[in-house]
Amino acid sequence: MDIRAMFIDMDGTLLTSSNKISRRNTEAVNRLVNQGVEVFLATGRQYEITAPYHRMLGLKTPMICLNGASIHDGLTGNVAQKKTVTLDEERFHQITHERANNVMMHTTNGLYCKTVSDEVNQWTKESGMPPSYIGDLRRADCQSVLKYSVRTGRHGSDMSYMFKEQADVIDWPDGFEIVAPGVSKWSSIQTLLHMFGINPAEAAAIGDGPNDIQMLRHAGVGVAMENAVPEATAAADLITKHHEHDGLADFIERHLVKPMAI
Repeated sequence: MDIRAMFIDMDGTLLTSSNKISRRNTEAVNRLVNQGVEVFLATGRQYEITAPYHRMLGLKTPMICLNGASIHDGLTGNVAQKKTVTLDEERFHQITHERANNVMMHTTNGLYCKTVSDEVNQWTKESGMPPSYIGDLRRADCQSVLKYSVRTGRHGSDMSYMFKEQADVIDWPDGFEIVAPGVSKWSSIQTLLHMFGINPAEAAAIGDGPNDIQMLRHAGVGVAMENAVPEATAAADLITKHHEHDGLADFIERHLVKPMAI
C-alpha cells in the first residue's frame, strides 16, 4: 500500500481497555514515522486527554480532537481550528436534565458536567485537570461548546433525534454526542491532508466507533477493529484484530511497514 498518512482513533483502537498503549503498538507507530509516514491521532477525546498519549508516541503532527470539532498544534497544543456548536440551551437542558445519567459539555474553557462519573474521574487522572464545573448545567455560565456528550445508559437514538435539526449527532450504545453541522473526524482529516499536500487516496484511517464511520468510508484505506460496531465494520475496507490483541500494530506490520533494505 502506498500510504503517506495514517489517522488513528484512540479508545478501542490505539488503547487497551485500561487506557494503555501496548509496546507493540508503540513500536509499530514509530516504525511508520521513521518510514516517513505522517501519523495523526483522530479522537473523540478532548485535547487534555489526548496530548499525553501523543507525547508517549513522540508525535509532532496536529491532533484531531472532539470528533473533529478542534484541531490542536502538535508542538504547542494551541488550537489551530475550532468549530463550536449552537443549540437552544434551554430546550437542551430541559430535555436532558431528568432523563440523562450524565451530560458533559466540552468547551474551549474546559469540561462542564452534570455529575462526576468513573469516566470523568479517568479523564481527570489522565489530564491532571478536573472539570471546570460540576453541577446543574442549567446554572452554568458556559460558552463556546465544541461537543456535547450525553450518557443515557441506552442507545442514543432514543433521544438524539430531537437535536438533529440543529446539529450533527453521533449515536452510541450508551448515549449520544452533538457537534456542529458538518463536523467530523473526516472533515478535519481533509483539512490536514490539504495542509500536508497529501491525496485522500494516500491516507489510511483505523477505528472502531460510530464517530469513525466517515473516515473509514472515505480514506484511501479504511480499517475497522475486530471490536468495531457493525456500522464501522461495514464502512471499512479491511478488518484487523481486536484492540486488546494489538490490531493496530498487526495492520501496520502486515500492510504498511516496508521491509528493511539489506
